Amino acid sequence: MPANKVLSVLKYVSRMKKEFMLSELKDYVEDEMSIQAIYNEVSSSLFDLRLNAVPMGNDFRIIRAPGKETLVLSPEDKELMSSFLKFGTIPKKLQRLIEQYIGEKTSKDWDDPIVLEKIRWAIQSQKTGYWKEGKARKISYEKGYSILGYLAYQFPVYFIQFQHILYGMELDGLLKTRMKIVDFGTGPGTVPAAIADHYMRLGNAEVDMHSVELYDENIEAYRHIVPEYAKDNLNVKVEDTIKANIKDLTADDLPDKVDMMVFSNVFNEISEMSLDEKAALLKELSKKLVDDGNIVLIEPADKTNSTELRRLMFALKGSGLNVYSPCSFIWYAGCKPDECWSFEQKNDINPPVLMKKLADCEEPFRYLNTDIKYSYVILRKDRLTRIKFKVPLKAKFARLATIDKFADKRINIVCSVMSGDLGDNKYSVYKVCDGTSRKQVYVILPFHNMNVENNAIKEADYGGIIKIYDVLVKYNEEKDSYNLILGKMSAVEKVE
Repeated sequence: MPANKVLSVLKYVSRMKKEFMLSELKDYVEDEMSIQAIYNEVSSSLFDLRLNAVPMGNDFRIIRAPGKETLVLSPEDKELMSSFLKFGTIPKKLQRLIEQYIGEKTSKDWDDPIVLEKIRWAIQSQKTGYWKEGKARKISYEKGYSILGYLAYQFPVYFIQFQHILYGMELDGLLKTRMKIVDFGTGPGTVPAAIADHYMRLGNAEVDMHSVELYDENIEAYRHIVPEYAKDNLNVKVEDTIKANIKDLTADDLPDKVDMMVFSNVFNEISEMSLDEKAALLKELSKKLVDDGNIVLIEPADKTNSTELRRLMFALKGSGLNVYSPCSFIWYAGCKPDECWSFEQKNDINPPVLMKKLADCEEPFRYLNTDIKYSYVILRKDRLTRIKFKVPLKAKFARLATIDKFADKRINIVCSVMSGDLGDNKYSVYKVCDGTSRKQVYVILPFHNMNVENNAIKEADYGGIIKIYDVLVKYNEEKDSYNLILGKMSAVEKVE
């Protein structure tokens, strides 16, 4: 029987009954079909029909799913999430799945010395290619040991990193109790694995996980790791990967009514596309995004990729995709993306066993990748922004666009904190921005000047707004930037 007729039967029965067994559809199906065949025909439509299929022996119980509501975390949820992110430990089951995959691909034990040495070589090769400039720069995680190197070195950090992003979005009220998510350039499934793990801690939320990937061996790794890791969680449905080249995608290639699109470390690797072409691609794919959905762009924290991300963000201006965070535009004006190097920083992860094995050599630092630093942008179709604050028209604050007029003088400013602490044991250093800056601006807090009045800057969230009173402006000729020196009489006040 054609799939659309089987689907029509499902819709009919679901309108008549709140709960039923999938086998009951056989009474309405003219052709002889097995229960599994019926499930295969309708499974991709269940999420949009607000139906869940619960396996029961050789059958499935079909039940009504709750509607899409804002996901609200309980105090217990928050405590569980905070504890997990504080320690940053990769779950043992996930570590074992990666180790098993390495064993299957190499036909040796995952910790065989020869296997470990080849993985080390792959990691070094990838790092060398990453830091080359121009056309010589090549990043490849397409097959063989390049994928194993990625699983050993990059996967753990990106796995924890995306859960930080998810948690922040949950706290902001951006996620729903039912989510359809598409991860683009999924590789071996880092983001889907992170989502599956995250949703295992939530008893009141469901996710329908889709992904796009071009390379066969990445898809193979994905299929080995992600569905197996998520299989015991009925709240997480993992769809098979869409095999496609991202740059050739159109909205027609994607499922309907997507709640979140994720591009994690994707656009920096598509060097053959111009900035305008990338912006056009995002605009095209966003046609399948629901009106209150989110597009999450994540790139490495180095200056080149971080700055390029901001340039892409501004290339989308006027496209119908608006910035939710981290930028706030508190002076009602855009900034200069070519000069914007901004990134988030979180606690280091706890290196998994495989990473520790790789680091058990003469140069362990080459194989330990534990720090979480990343640049990101969240885009939406609506006008919602994380920061609602705008500087009052008659407020007595200096714009950073005019900071050159105040060298060696004391001023009051209002700005966003756009980095973690970049300093050392003598000075705390924070990059700040008010959306008008023409040069890089940093707030410097010498430890000997720290007091209760100025210490609030150390408590500000990334992207959070602060007011600073009585701060000294100093020009840094070597860096062609400005430093704002907090003294004992300076005051810092958090706005949001």
